[in-house]
Formats: sequence, C-alpha cells, structure tokens
Amino acid sequence: MIQPISITSLSSLSPLGKTPEDIWQAYKNQDHYFSIKHENLVAEIPKEAKLEINKLRASDTKYKALDETVLFAIYSSRQAVKQAGWKATDNFGINIGSSRGATKLFERHYEFFLKKDKVKPLSSPTTTLGNISSWVAHDLQTQGPEISHSITCSTALHALLNGIAWINSGMCHKFLVGGSEAPLTAFTIAQMQALKIYCHSEQSEMSYPCRALDLNKDKNTMILGEAASMACLEQGEKPNALAKIIGVGYATEILEHNASLSTDAICFQRSMKLALGDLNPNEIDVIVTHTPGTIKGDIAEVNAINKVFGENHPALTTNKWKLGHSLGSSGMLNIEMAIFMLQHQELIPVPFIKQETPKKIKNILVNAVGFGGNAVSILLTK
Repeated sequence: MIQPISITSLSSLSPLGKTPEDIWQAYKNQDHYFSIKHENLVAEIPKEAKLEINKLRASDTKYKALDETVLFAIYSSRQAVKQAGWKATDNFGINIGSSRGATKLFERHYEFFLKKDKVKPLSSPTTTLGNISSWVAHDLQTQGPEISHSITCSTALHALLNGIAWINSGMCHKFLVGGSEAPLTAFTIAQMQALKIYCHSEQSEMSYPCRALDLNKDKNTMILGEAASMACLEQGEKPNALAKIIGVGYATEILEHNASLSTDAICFQRSMKLALGDLNPNEIDVIVTHTPGTIKGDIAEVNAINKVFGENHPALTTNKWKLGHSLGSSGMLNIEMAIFMLQHQELIPVPFIKQETPKKIKNILVNAVGFGGNAVSILLTK
C-alpha cells in the first residue's frame, strides 16, 4: 500500500436486510436465512427489500428493462454515496462487478428467442456485463471513469483493488466499488448441482444446512444467495472512515481443474502474505474466510491459513452459513462483516465451530477467491 485508503461508507442489500441496523441484528442471532425456491435451498433478499427494488424499477421507464443485478447495484450505490456525502460533481469513479451479470434477464431473452426465432431490441444492451456500472453512473450522474468486470467469486474484491489502484495513481480521489448478483434461477442452481457442489435437498431439515468452515462435513453444502454491496473509497485517512485499508494481496494459481483450488490453496497463501506486508502475522485478530461450504474449497483455504499463520491462527469466521454464497458480491459482504466486528469489537461466530474469541479486534484479514484460482486478501484496521 502506497498510502492508507479509507472506507467512508458501505451499503448492502442481502438476505440479512438493507440497513446497517437490520444487518447487525441479523448477525447477532444464530439463525440462517435460507428458504426453498426452484425446489432447492436459496437465500433471497427480504420481502421489504424486494418492494424497494420494485419501486425503483417503476420509478423510471428506462429501468423497467433492467435485470435485478443492475437494480440491486443502483439501490445499494445510492445508499452508499448518500452515507459518504458524495455529490455527482465529485466525478468519482465506479467499478462494480458481477460473476454472472444479468442472469434472469439473459435467460428470459434466450427463451423468447427459442420460441420466436427473434430477439427483442434491448436484449443485447441490457444483458451485457458492462451495463452494471454504466447504469449506476447514469443514476448517480457522475462523469468519472466507470468499469464493470467479472472475476468470478472474487469480483467485488477485485473491484476494490482497482479502486485503490486508481486512487494511488492520482487519476481519481474517490471510487465506488462493489459487486452485485441475482443468480437465483433454476438454470444457475442446476449448473452448481452439475458441479456437485450444491447443498443436497435432504439437508434442508438440518439446523445449519450450509456447513461453511466445517472441516468434518462429508458432503458439499454450498447454497446460492442474492445480494449487492458497495463501498466508498477515499484517499488517505478520513475522520468519517468506517475502517482503513492498510494492505492488499492478490494471486492466481495454475488451474488443475476448472473449479478447484490446489490442496493448500497456493493463491491464498500468496495473497495473504502480500496483504500482510511487514506486519507480524500475530497481529491479525480475525480472518473472514471465503469458505463457500464445499469440502475441498473450505479445507484448501484453512490449509493455506495454517501455512501462513501456523496452527495457532487468528479466529476464523464466515457468513455463508447464514446468507449463502452470492458469488460476485460475496467479497464485499465479507468486508461489511469485518467492519461490523471492528465497530462493535465483537466476533461474529460460526455457531457450529468452537474456537477462542479474541479479546480485542484491531486488524482483520478478508479473503475471497473464485473459479480460476484468483485470490484476493484485504487487510482492514480500525
């Protein structure tokens, strides 16, 4: 890091709610937020949040043709910018990503094509990945740079990396970064099932069907969720900062399989070491893990943590047992979780994992990785 970067606001829309108060209260309980859709477990945003998205869609004729992925991004971005006190004249940059993009809308347009042998006029511009950040820029009326990308499940943290790089380069002083995902279609769930990583239907009766971070599970338990999460980044140390970014790391490892990490997640070892820099590993109090609830994925990440920190590693936690895996937006939800722990000085535990609770929480490492072995680690402090 050339200089610290302040996170001056963060807003999310997830199964846990849409306000910081609601989300914190949801983290305080030991409930999960899964329900049945397409005959499988998923994590949907709450009904009141869906009403807000419907209002947004109806507020502008141009928004009626947009996918939920874009609407989620617009809604969360509005809240984040409002919290930070930014104005359109600031000409801040925007980098919002999504693993899958306009999932539901793309499938709907393709189904129409199969039936009619033609497509609707807006089928291309409303389903291209680049329309996420461009629509957010339109909605916020900023004229700064705007970027959309997909780097699978580490997409949101790669957006954060890009924002930091632009700020450190001096080309921009403020950047809105994040991820948005609305993947809860029967086809997308079927794709995860084809990979044999999705939670089995018989596990729906379990108290905690997604066993993220449980290294003793004998079945894959990943469950898809929908969410968007955006953060406002500013140069230097700001008095209104929610947290400060003091280290970043990233790495990609050679693919051995289309969807797997190496046994010891070499990419995570490299990204975590790079994020730590000269900081003593003993000074990390908590690691928010990526751990999607798959057998190999969870074990590989913990193996990497043991390699870097030793067996007496920091406290580990994850939110996927509670709100599922929202793919491209999941990394920023991990950042939000870390900020809550820094603010409240309280570990958000995994109810089925036993470990010591840190007495203080000063430094938190946040991880994300996706198909392709593209790991990112972000070091946050108070």
